[in-house]
Amino acid sequence: MNKQKNRAEATFLDATIHVGKSGMEPVVEELKTQLKNKKMVKVKFLKTAFIEVGKKELAEKLANMTDSDLIEIRGNTGVFRRKG
Repeated sequence: MNKQKNRAEATFLDATIHVGKSGMEPVVEELKTQLKNKKMVKVKFLKTAFIEVGKKELAEKLANMTDSDLIEIRGNTGVFRRKG
């Protein structure tokens, strides 16, 4: 599937996971579980989550931790797609 189709499909998703000041560790397992059930998941990054690092670095790290693909970052929201 190409990037344009992925982005179009992600437009209609609601953010089901929120990353806040407690960091990514609490949401890694939840994102893995949701990616098993759905092929795409939208994650909202609260402003308190990226005080030390930027949004892009945070989203890429989360994608690596969950073995998923980062489709896009728009504003404070990232879209992740399971591999395969």
